[in-house]
Amino acid sequence: MSAALVASAALGLVTTGSGWVVRKSGRARSSAVALVAGGLLLLLASGLALLGSDAAAGRIFLVAGCLALPLAVLSYPRLSWRDPLSFVVLVVLVGGGAISAAWPVAIYPLGFVVVGALLVHAWWAFEQGTSDDRRALTWSTLGWIGAGLAVTFLGFLGESAGTGVMTDVGPVFVVALAVGPVAMAIGVVRPEVVDVRGLVTQAVVATTVFLAYLSAAIGLASAIEVVGGTPLRATPLVVLCGLLAFGVRPLQVLLRGVVDQLLFGDRPDPLQAATSVADRIGDDPSLALAAVREALVLPYASLRAGGETLASSGTEVTHTRVLPLRLGDDEVGEVVVGLRAGDLSLDAGDADVLRIVAPLLAQTLRAQAMSRDLQKSREAVVTAVEEERRRLRRDLHDGLGPTLSGVAFATDAARNQLHADPARADELLVQLRADTTRAITEIRRLVEGLRPPALDQLGLVGALRQHASTLHSAAGTPLPVTLVAPAELPPLPAASEVAAYRIVVEALTNVVRHSCATSASVELGVRDGALVLAVRDDGTSDSDWTPGVGISSMRERSLQVGGSLSAAATSAGGVVEATIPLGRAG
Repeated sequence: MSAALVASAALGLVTTGSGWVVRKSGRARSSAVALVAGGLLLLLASGLALLGSDAAAGRIFLVAGCLALPLAVLSYPRLSWRDPLSFVVLVVLVGGGAISAAWPVAIYPLGFVVVGALLVHAWWAFEQGTSDDRRALTWSTLGWIGAGLAVTFLGFLGESAGTGVMTDVGPVFVVALAVGPVAMAIGVVRPEVVDVRGLVTQAVVATTVFLAYLSAAIGLASAIEVVGGTPLRATPLVVLCGLLAFGVRPLQVLLRGVVDQLLFGDRPDPLQAATSVADRIGDDPSLALAAVREALVLPYASLRAGGETLASSGTEVTHTRVLPLRLGDDEVGEVVVGLRAGDLSLDAGDADVLRIVAPLLAQTLRAQAMSRDLQKSREAVVTAVEEERRRLRRDLHDGLGPTLSGVAFATDAARNQLHADPARADELLVQLRADTTRAITEIRRLVEGLRPPALDQLGLVGALRQHASTLHSAAGTPLPVTLVAPAELPPLPAASEVAAYRIVVEALTNVVRHSCATSASVELGVRDGALVLAVRDDGTSDSDWTPGVGISSMRERSLQVGGSLSAAATSAGGVVEATIPLGRAG
């Protein structure tokens, strides 16, 4: 079995498989049918050639290569023949393919016509197609043009070496053509596997550099031969090629810069871009991202934290790169940037700029998080105030209101009975006094709910001592409470004083209700401009505390005044610690 037949059979298998994959994707059905038909024809022709039927095999090879495969390319990713240009191309392709298959002598001139028609149609379909169609067409065009360039280059080598096209390098020709069907399958199944525009850019640059190098080498060698009258020997030719190789890298950089400028405009200078971004980043993440995108000419940028996108700018693209944002040892989030069309990776200069501005973006992210926390704290305060107002309204309406109304009615009734029935009037006055006493008690209860009177009478330490003296353990015996405090506390804002009192009272109440403690202690102190308090007991616990209403209430009270609270069970007993800013006393 010759290498050419093996290569043809391999091409048939690849083409059939690619057509089947395209068919399963649900797109480009007409192209899939043509691919499968072309692959099966190649397999049939290979089999016939193996059996010795060279004439029939050659005819089937021509039908597959001149008609089936071009039809697959023409109908990819969708068959459109109603517009005039597509119809003309279809007629040219079918006619040229049929003539080439029937009259092999015409295959070379008609081949150029068919290839030109396919290129024109690819351009037209790209202009008229959707974004998905354009991506698929880019894959297909890149695959087939790449295969064509490989075949052309191998043909040039074969001609230079004096070999026959289908004897030495012919099998490689056939294998190179397999790139086309594979690219078509990728274009409809996984076009996002890599940014195909980046591959196009790399291919254009590499091809241009290669052709320029080859042309320069051949041109210089020919010129030296013409001037010297004799061909260059091997050693001078190698030296010449080596000298020309020094220009390959600069030419690549130059061409990449030209392509970048044509596609994306001028690339920014990294230092200028970093300076521009640093000057424009503020507390608004959206503005910061817009500054990053504008400075680096990026299509997309976003800030994420905890898997949630906090802010974004631009249009999201398929290919992105992620850079972590750190403040010290803490990772506060990450910045996601979209690659420019045609880029396969993040440019080194762009990466340097992002590393420079990453701390500023991290600060922006932290500022936004603090702003959210502040907003939540404000909402909690407003909610607490509204709840307290609702409670007061309910207590006044349902408790004190009816009592005072009863007092008013009893007063009227007593006046009416004062002369006619003094005894009845006396009873009404006794009831009136009882109702008045209840109203006073209710008012005192409401006032104490707003602010314990003991704070105004005894101060924070005295009020806590008074409350501690009334506590009893679960067994009914008095609970010893040790209170340690400075001789004199600095002036406290009213809100901080009430919060500290309520936290200690709630913590001691939890000791009485939920622990088997035989004693407790309360420590008050001032540290770093804040009131620090701790409530400890000697009760033991087999498991960690589950935050309930009491702990949640204490934590909310501390947060409302800008403080913090922690509560936990330890091996020595329960501990509740709170820090309350002193602020400015009124």
